[in-house]
Amino acid sequence: MMNTPLEICILAAGKGTRMKTLVPKMLQPIAGAPMIAHVVSTARALKATKTHLVVSEDHAGLKAAIEDQGDLNWVVQTEQLGTGHAVQQAAPFINGDAAVLVLLGDVPLLARETLQPLFEDPADVAVLTVNLQNPAGYGRIQRNAEGQVLGIVEDKDATAAERSITEINTGIFRINPGLLPGLLAPLSNDNGQGEYYLTDIISIAVHQGLTVASVTTDQAEAVSGVNDLVQLAAAERFFQRRQAQQLMRAGVRMLDPARVDIRGAVSFGRDVVLDVNTVLEGPCQIGHGVVIEAGSVIKNSVVGDNSLIKSHSSLEGASLAQDCQVGPYARLRPGAVLGAGVAIGNFVEVKQTTMGPGSKASHLSYLGDATIGARVNIGAGTITCNYDGVNKWQTILEDEVFVGSNTALVAPVTVGQGATIGAGSTITGVIPDAALGVARGRQRNIDAWPRPEKVLDAPGLVKKSAKTKVGD
Repeated sequence: MMNTPLEICILAAGKGTRMKTLVPKMLQPIAGAPMIAHVVSTARALKATKTHLVVSEDHAGLKAAIEDQGDLNWVVQTEQLGTGHAVQQAAPFINGDAAVLVLLGDVPLLARETLQPLFEDPADVAVLTVNLQNPAGYGRIQRNAEGQVLGIVEDKDATAAERSITEINTGIFRINPGLLPGLLAPLSNDNGQGEYYLTDIISIAVHQGLTVASVTTDQAEAVSGVNDLVQLAAAERFFQRRQAQQLMRAGVRMLDPARVDIRGAVSFGRDVVLDVNTVLEGPCQIGHGVVIEAGSVIKNSVVGDNSLIKSHSSLEGASLAQDCQVGPYARLRPGAVLGAGVAIGNFVEVKQTTMGPGSKASHLSYLGDATIGARVNIGAGTITCNYDGVNKWQTILEDEVFVGSNTALVAPVTVGQGATIGAGSTITGVIPDAALGVARGRQRNIDAWPRPEKVLDAPGLVKKSAKTKVGD
């Protein structure tokens, strides 16, 4: 079997009415990717030469959600007449020299390791089974006194004795080359549901004298179907738990793996620490020695070696070089590019802005559409006024600029190398290299200024303070 070509048939035409949402079941997300994408990823991990996706007529959303690498064949099932009927639609496209693996689009958590024993068994037909304490709703495995598999009976068609069987069919089948057409041809819809059951191929194979084997897994959660939002949430937790274990074994430290969510493709260097309630959505690259504190959310970003993301910070579409520090309570929006050693402090927002090595904005600032050089200090309360209501404009701060607190930079504006801006300034033009820019009203002092006093209107009532106008 190991050198035999493999083709995979994924049944993905179900409507998923039990989800009770407008989003099709196969597009419901697990770890940031549509459910069907996980199944296709498993097929590719098995190195299938071709994957046949049996879908409904309304499958444009699925097609848009999956990257076609030239290995996908979209097969439309115009009528949903059962799983056997679904495979019959794909059968004409399957190479007779290839083994066939049938997967279900709503069983998204299967790993290659769980499926591998199906290919190691020499039987003509192999079915993946699992024992459940509560097997209600699943097809039961029928065996003879010697333990040989005889067939599968669906729950709705089972007798009371058959419903007591705890070994159930997962819906996953492996069939040797050339046998599929002969197993599908005798299928009948003579059952309580009026459907063509793929499970009937087991009894058909036994009747035809073919060898049938069962491969039993102990990974019940990995083979569980997802039919409603309760099961979707359970699948998400299982996926995150399994992923966390893999990452911790690879050297990522999670202070509480049950409170870390990783969605999509995220790569980690050595000695990364993830505190509780952190969320990472890929694609992301997290470098060596990065520490991400509690409550932070990082999306589509690169975080360089030995950087520190302090608590409750948000990064999206950002790129950080090594030794950066961000937060707490900072927000880096798309286009934020930080050089080595940049420090972004609490309540600072950065968008479409490049900051050179060693620059810092420590408190309460907004930096948008700016190019900031190296070793620039941004004082508290600084904002770039980058939008005039129609267009965005650039602010340029060259190396070693010092921006005093509460400064407004009205773009387009350029501040030369080594220049200083006095606190409280509104800068609207060019400041030359090494110059001091000050733009604020002059201070005026009024001697003997009478402070406002409270005036009683009636007992227990207080009027507003009486004030003396300037010039009275």
